[in-house]
Amino acid sequence: MGLSKLLVGAEEWCRFPDLALPAVKARVDSGAKTSSLHAFNIQPFKRGGVPWVRFNICPIQDNRKTLVSCEAPVHDRRKVKSSSGTSETRYVIKTTLGIADSSWEVEVTLTNRDAMGYRMLLGREAMSGRILVDPEGRMLLGGLSDTELKALYQTKKPSVGGLKIGLLASNPNLYSNRRIIEAGEQLGHEMVFLNIKHCYMKMDAEEPEVHYRGGRVLDDLDAVIPRIRPSMTFYGCALTRQFASMGVYCLNTAAAITQSRDKLHSLQLLFENNIDIPITGFANSPLETDDLISMVGGAPLIVKLLEGTQGKGVVLAETNKAADSVINAFKSLNADILVQEFIKEAQGKDVRCFVVDGKVVSAIQREAEPGEFRANIHQGGTASVIRPTPDEKRIAIKAAKCMGLSVAGVDIIRSAKGPLLLEVNSSPGLEGIEGATGKDIARMMIQAIEKKLQWQQGDTLSTAKSEVKSSSLT
Repeated sequence: MGLSKLLVGAEEWCRFPDLALPAVKARVDSGAKTSSLHAFNIQPFKRGGVPWVRFNICPIQDNRKTLVSCEAPVHDRRKVKSSSGTSETRYVIKTTLGIADSSWEVEVTLTNRDAMGYRMLLGREAMSGRILVDPEGRMLLGGLSDTELKALYQTKKPSVGGLKIGLLASNPNLYSNRRIIEAGEQLGHEMVFLNIKHCYMKMDAEEPEVHYRGGRVLDDLDAVIPRIRPSMTFYGCALTRQFASMGVYCLNTAAAITQSRDKLHSLQLLFENNIDIPITGFANSPLETDDLISMVGGAPLIVKLLEGTQGKGVVLAETNKAADSVINAFKSLNADILVQEFIKEAQGKDVRCFVVDGKVVSAIQREAEPGEFRANIHQGGTASVIRPTPDEKRIAIKAAKCMGLSVAGVDIIRSAKGPLLLEVNSSPGLEGIEGATGKDIARMMIQAIEKKLQWQQGDTLSTAKSEVKSSSLT
């Protein structure tokens, strides 16, 4: 004798116990082959070498503040054609579906259904052999009131002992970003990767908000770690300011990031604070090229694009004629440049001091490849552990402080005149320095947030929230 089939209407309440979703309203559609579940912020990862996927869902239609974070093993990746006729590749998970008193395992694809009328589409593969559909019926197995629905998600909401920290960046797979997420989770915090391009803002004097793709309102963060790539500086800093206006603590402020990214402004701030830098010249007109070359001591000299990063846009001009050609070539492209004295005795080496919360927590010496003039581990250079001198530590700490940065990578070059400061980086990479020193710098960054928010193991989320509001205003 076969299983007795459930008689359902065109819409019914489903549950997914494996995903901690006690109620999701589903459209029952025997015309659709596959089932789909609303999901956004979908992030693949591995657990024990097995592919998993992490995603968020706002399970209640038109309610963007009730959010559940889910994880599940990846069953498949599949190209699916939507009702609009467009195809997309989706993650497929296997999970337990419950309807009324029955439950069974189904395959579900993950996709953003925010524009649809239902958070769940129940397709015929999941219904086969178990369900009969009355297309004229609605909620034949029972409905839920708004009050009952709210109570279900309040009672099912997991208790959280740590902080909720957002990592505002562009690439979740970058070593530094993965390490920060990992370190925060190891310390018991809830870590959320926020893609800068997926965030947008509501500017309101009484209730400023940041929304995430799919409409989720980001109103429950304790802290944000901005790691903004140079091409996203303007918008990333605007988002950082918006979070700050909402009372969220930002590990580096928008103002500090902005001025550190402006090479000319940052160098002016440094020498105004009596921090020694290589002799540097700047001009807007190509007519002043000869005097510009002369003021930094002549060739060899360094020509730097103001917008360059990670060693890109940095040229060594070995003769005055070469310097004149490079400068005028850049000027013909309307590019802003700095001209800087070449420190020959450094022999292609510099020192990177990593500053966290006013302390040099680690340092490495970076050495250029043979034939190169500047150390750059992003382009094949090498890194080795060193002990920075007291003067180098002093310069690094003072530079981070005058920029207003809680976390900074400070680059120093050793010259015959003593240590000179080259640059202050507001989003320093972790791979080279952690690999060379073995230090867990990502953990130190999370601990700096804990210290600022006066959070300790055992604190509740509500305690941390109250600390956020007061700390973010100081």
